[in-house]
Amino acid sequence: MVTEPAIRETAASGGRPRAAVVRDALGVGVAVGLSGFAFGVTAAGAGISTLQACVLSLLVFTGASQFALVGALAAGGNPFTAAAGAFFLGTRNAFYGLRLSQLLRLPRAVRPLAAHWVIDETTAVALAQPDRKSARLGFTVTGLTLYVLWNITTLLGALGAEAIGDTRAWGLDAAGPAVFLALLAPMLRTATERAVAALALVLGLGFLPVLPAGVPVLIAALAAPVVLWMKGRRA
Repeated sequence: MVTEPAIRETAASGGRPRAAVVRDALGVGVAVGLSGFAFGVTAAGAGISTLQACVLSLLVFTGASQFALVGALAAGGNPFTAAAGAFFLGTRNAFYGLRLSQLLRLPRAVRPLAAHWVIDETTAVALAQPDRKSARLGFTVTGLTLYVLWNITTLLGALGAEAIGDTRAWGLDAAGPAVFLALLAPMLRTATERAVAALALVLGLGFLPVLPAGVPVLIAALAAPVVLWMKGRRA
């Protein structure tokens, strides 16, 4: 039941109650931010130092790209190939930015800082709001919570992995891929998205034994245009 204070708060803000927006944003930020532990552990298992892992989280701040980079390096891939795969995954944030720039309409002075927080989670929370004020609030709270937690847990995960020693002996080398799949699965809502994911999996695993590490990831990216082309032909 909607209470009178909530109605007043909604009317004042022109959209959802601020408390509801903050609650949802904090929920997303905390849930995803804690997966920084897995990145820290994975980075340490790939031979990346704690300082390097922390710099990646501070400056790159997009989980899929970070996991792709350290995963390719852990498999013995060429650093340039690994970086190319991570960059390719990160380009989706540019498209998010185009949509959010129209929705949020932030002042020019803060746009460069806000651009660093344009990721899957902040975009999802912002787009779920019914008005610009709520979208700005959701974007800011999600971005701030996630950025702070992701960097703290990256540090703790890397330090913990160094203290443990051989992460493979504990099975922690599988933490990164497991978290990546857990984050990806809920996003596959349509038949087209599931088809792209399935084809990418087949391409990646199929070429894994015969190509240098990191290259199968780039080939798997061809799944999207192939599926869209086939869908267009059927239409």
